[in-house]
Amino acid sequence: MYAIIETGGKQYKVAEGDVITVEKLGVEAGSEYKFDKVLVVAKDGDVKVGAPYVEGAAVSAAVIGDGKAKKVVVYKYKSKKGFHKKKGHRQPFTKLEIKAINA
Repeated sequence: MYAIIETGGKQYKVAEGDVITVEKLGVEAGSEYKFDKVLVVAKDGDVKVGAPYVEGAAVSAAVIGDGKAKKVVVYKYKSKKGFHKKKGHRQPFTKLEIKAINA
């Protein structure tokens, strides 16, 4: 059984027991989070596709914690002009463990 959920402008294919990282949600570690934007639910060959979301479907997950991804370095340079600009960015994320898929 799997589902495709939408969060943070991205789509994730999840199954029970999966650990995923999504855009930061702003919830505390150890709490429960419920996704109601479920696009597809598949169980034993039976696939339900939403338009845009599946009615009454939800995916519940346990929040493991927050963190930051690896640093992405942005380096701008213009030849023969002496222009150099270096910037770094670390994207925050929330780590979740999928507990149940309710269709």
